[in-house]
Amino acid sequence: MATNCRFCGQLLVDKVLDLGLSPISNEFRPAITAEHQPQTYYPLAMMVCRQCWLAQLADVTTPQHFNAHYAYFSSYSQSWLQHSQNYAQQMIARLRLSGSSQVVEVASNDGYLLQYFKAAGIPTLGIEPSANVAEAAIKTHGIPTLVKFFNKTTAAELTAEGTYADLIAANNVLAHVPDPNHFLAGFKLLLKPLGTATFEFPHLLRLVTECQFDTIYHEHYSYLSLGVVERMLAAHQLEAYDVEELTTHGGSLRVYVRHRDASVGVADGSEMLRKVRANEAAYGLEDLATYRRFGEEMRNRKFELLSFLIDASRSGKRVAGYGAPAKGNTLLNYCGIGPELLPYTVDRNPYKQEQYLPGVNIPVSPPERILEERPDYVLILPWNLRDEIMAQLASIKSWGGRFVVAIPRLEILP
Repeated sequence: MATNCRFCGQLLVDKVLDLGLSPISNEFRPAITAEHQPQTYYPLAMMVCRQCWLAQLADVTTPQHFNAHYAYFSSYSQSWLQHSQNYAQQMIARLRLSGSSQVVEVASNDGYLLQYFKAAGIPTLGIEPSANVAEAAIKTHGIPTLVKFFNKTTAAELTAEGTYADLIAANNVLAHVPDPNHFLAGFKLLLKPLGTATFEFPHLLRLVTECQFDTIYHEHYSYLSLGVVERMLAAHQLEAYDVEELTTHGGSLRVYVRHRDASVGVADGSEMLRKVRANEAAYGLEDLATYRRFGEEMRNRKFELLSFLIDASRSGKRVAGYGAPAKGNTLLNYCGIGPELLPYTVDRNPYKQEQYLPGVNIPVSPPERILEERPDYVLILPWNLRDEIMAQLASIKSWGGRFVVAIPRLEILP
């Protein structure tokens, strides 16, 4: 089946990574389903557009990812809550937001971010397609939340009611939309003439340089560089005026965006924009050879992890997992790791507990299981949260337990 670039429409011909067949990363299953019913697998491959250089998944028909049973709740990570609180404080000061301002978050999840703006007396509105997490935002934090996908149509409905935004926050959502043009057109409509939108997303440069291939899964349609995002924005009369490099999700960008006509008489971007553009160019993000090298490194990481787990099993060492993130499910399915090498994993999110990981049928237990069974190694699947997790489970050192991460390279931690 022919695949066209989801941004510029160019025919895609360059498959640069192939992770084989994989289930939907957040399609957890109860025991009776995992043990007795089949699961659907879908091709998982990255392609790169030679015209606009957007790295993206090949076009594959999959079920709707964001539904009434979505398993990801942002508030279960303390470090992410701290990141969100810092963001709110920074935006309030930088943009001089007040009680007369309007903050809108796209993909607002369980209210993890907007709660901090609300506490500062600033009107908020969340837009979230998954009904269960939207309900948590409403009940737990009292955040007004529309249960909808955000796009040009949604923005037109809001503006027809007189709603416009001084700040639109879009954290880790741009990569999740199958039609970025329909999505970004909504920002053009909803943003006030002098308003700001911020987009946070894992930086493609870090994904490639640190072999973070486990962030490739069906919910992530696109893998974004600053250069590509600037092209996308320009197509909708928007522009980046600043950027920050963040440590979240293994290395992200936060791009500050305004209407293009709002920049008349204003300095042409920041020094950080020029720096990030130069770094992307120097590494070769618009060179197919860069992605082919990435594919070779990905295979090496697979061999490293499998060798470790096989050696541990043969020597009688016990290994447990920590976390049940989407990225972990990509890693385990790509590597072919089942319960014979990783008997179980644990997670703080009760919506994932007593479920089985998609594809590999590894059970998810509460974190207390690690303290009860005292494994020799704990494989941290959400490696981007390794410091937080190591602090939570520091007591494993009392029985000689060690932490392990597989990305960006296999490492047994002290």
